[in-house]
Amino acid sequence: MRAENVFRLGVKELRSLVRDPIMLALIAYAFTLAIYTAATAMPETLNKATISVVDEDRSPLSARLVDALYPPYFMPPELITQAEMDERMDAGLDTFALDIPPDFQRDVLAGRSPSVQLNVDATRVSQALTGTGYVQEILTDEVDAFMQRRRSDTPGQVELALRARFNPELNESWFGAVMEVINNVTMLSIVLTGAALIREREHGTIEHLLVMPVTPLEIMTSKVWAMALVVLLACGFALVTVVQGLLAVPIQGSILLFLVGATLHLFATTSIGIFLATVARSMPQFGLLLMLVMMPMQMLSGGSTPRESMPEAVQTLMLAAPTTHFVSLAQAILYRGAGLASVWPEFLALVVIGTIVFVYSLSRFRAAIGTMA
Repeated sequence: MRAENVFRLGVKELRSLVRDPIMLALIAYAFTLAIYTAATAMPETLNKATISVVDEDRSPLSARLVDALYPPYFMPPELITQAEMDERMDAGLDTFALDIPPDFQRDVLAGRSPSVQLNVDATRVSQALTGTGYVQEILTDEVDAFMQRRRSDTPGQVELALRARFNPELNESWFGAVMEVINNVTMLSIVLTGAALIREREHGTIEHLLVMPVTPLEIMTSKVWAMALVVLLACGFALVTVVQGLLAVPIQGSILLFLVGATLHLFATTSIGIFLATVARSMPQFGLLLMLVMMPMQMLSGGSTPRESMPEAVQTLMLAAPTTHFVSLAQAILYRGAGLASVWPEFLALVVIGTIVFVYSLSRFRAAIGTMA
């Protein structure tokens, strides 16, 4: 393999990418707007949920409950009548409708346990699940504070001292932003590399390469380094400008160390892109194969759901996937500030997996271009 051939072929790939406005738009979107959207619209977050209140008690306690439902969790509550409640729910105007019964305050002061009705639009599943717990906690806290006339500072027999490490604000956007970067690195590296090979086949330029004094190893290596470089630069740009700058997410560890790990991950995922391109005969087929490969890799990598909660067979199987080790090292470096001494096993795993995938993809690539010749 001659380095000059690999370099010139890689430059050719970069020029081809520059002439493809669709791919350029995809890269720009994936590392800017997609990250911002994922960070600010996490489905588990209750944000500005619509709520209405039927206050049949009209007491200081019921007014206190209404005032406790405030942004950013809820929109300012709408005070409505009981006759309007079902109509507004049917029209989709309210996600929650709280009905405070008559004599609510009197029953509370008398030591009885009055019931407060909460109607929930369960078609909005994520908000319904999260918001119900929020409303229950708010009502409990406000009633307790009202009964004591002040919030109790007296600790119970067991006091829980909560210390949130690595995300002290418990801000979901910190998690969403970084995970979107991690997921898009995997997705785009496979898409760009596979599309580059299929584009060569569809345009007929692969035949031109076959008559040139270049080897399949040089052709494949050029596509790998060129597309990996594009994704790596876009990833670094997104971390600095979007994640740290626009979203103000604190990065605890070394971005340079993370980019080194991302480079090893890209070595494996770009090879996967070449492999999928040798299996698919067209871009539509490549897109279908991409969904079959990408969804399990991302869903079972430990980024969305902790690996410990998965069946042991799935945990063992996913050790063969590069995304499992990349997510682990990325979270350790970016969230917890880990150094090389902590993440070197993941680095080593990515080197081994990348080498195996690269060698197998190269054999598939050689067979594929052999049939063309």
